[in-house]
Amino acid sequence: MARPLRIHAAALQYFDAVRRAGSIREGARRLNVASSAVNRQILKLEAELCAPLFERLPAGLKLTAAGEVLAHHVTTVMRDLERASSELDAIKGLRVGHVELATLEGLCHQIVPEALRAAHAAYPRLTFGVGVMGTEQIPAAIMDGDVHLGLAFEVRRRAELRQLAVARFRLGAVVRPDSPLAARAVVSLRDCLEQPLILPKLNFANRDQLHALFFQSRLPDRGQFEAGSVEMMKQLVLRGMGVAFMTRVGVEQALQRGELVHVPLHHQRGPVFSELGLYARADTSLPIAVEAAAALLATAMRECEAMEGGGEV
Repeated sequence: MARPLRIHAAALQYFDAVRRAGSIREGARRLNVASSAVNRQILKLEAELCAPLFERLPAGLKLTAAGEVLAHHVTTVMRDLERASSELDAIKGLRVGHVELATLEGLCHQIVPEALRAAHAAYPRLTFGVGVMGTEQIPAAIMDGDVHLGLAFEVRRRAELRQLAVARFRLGAVVRPDSPLAARAVVSLRDCLEQPLILPKLNFANRDQLHALFFQSRLPDRGQFEAGSVEMMKQLVLRGMGVAFMTRVGVEQALQRGELVHVPLHHQRGPVFSELGLYARADTSLPIAVEAAAALLATAMRECEAMEGGGEV
């Protein structure tokens, strides 16, 4: 990983580390400096701003209103500094950098690994951190500056987020080849009611989509099984325990091996699509390394969309 530049006041860097860690002690450990030095810098900042930045709670530190304002400024400053560092490295011909990505568990089966493979081949000195989160956590991680990029389905549009790339995938019923539904070209929700339903839990964006479809079909939005991961839903279907609803993303290998069948879901006027988006903060420029990674992720998204026929209407 490239050595970070240290050209801004230590107080800002210390504040940012404490904000992320939730405690002075942990922030100091990550910075590899003494806790007393970090505490002094925080107190100095609070004195200069004439306002407390953290609430000192038994469970840790929590940002005050003034702390939230400063956190937004510091995050922007740190991201701009990171971009400057990346540009300086590019001038030197080093081609180094680090990228933090937040994504969903199901995207770690094909799209993200393919993008990382391409990145490693093109930029072998680029380093990556990949965190797996729920759909609702990813926008917050981007806006808080904890990650550079977020890759997720059905992210609600926010002014603070910039969409870098998008791909669409058909939502469908996933069944075993011996299921009566497997030979169908398309299915409706009512077609699936004779089998136990395997639904995603609320941490899945697709659950909101399905809730609307069930409501419009005047059907109860309940499953005999509800799972918080693509892998769990896949395993339940493989064991003949029902029909799951998802895109092909995350179960690609089982579909290719013929262990599962994905039957597109039709609802009222036609097919149902789920939108996969790649996002970054709207108010900061991306470091060169992050731009390169975003381009490779976008390529992997488009290739998967084309292969699965997700863009067809």
